[in-house]
Amino acid sequence: MARAVVLFGHGSRDPLWRLPMETVATRLRTMRPDTLVRCAFLELDAPSLPAAVADLVTAGAVQVTVVPMFLGTGRHAREDLPALVEQLRGAHPQVEFVLQKPVGEDGRVLDLIAKIALE
Repeated sequence: MARAVVLFGHGSRDPLWRLPMETVATRLRTMRPDTLVRCAFLELDAPSLPAAVADLVTAGAVQVTVVPMFLGTGRHAREDLPALVEQLRGAHPQVEFVLQKPVGEDGRVLDLIAKIALE
């Protein structure tokens, strides 16, 4: 029973924009080699969330946690992403989907940003 994590971002045409998310994905793989990890994007980049999830399901994932890599909870995190996850639940009823809050809503992230700003 494979567990998976999808780091979900907005996407950009600039390939350098992906680097922080890919770095987090690499760190996750190092920390939890038994967890499948993918990055996915809403637009302007690939793979899309449905494509990343299809890949994970093919690889044996039965639980997928989607982590919105947003500092704030704008329309994409509040409306678009939950709708996408509902579509995925319909397309993959055998998979448990967990949608986390955007990382920017976690006090630990906000504390770290404040500490960095004070350096």
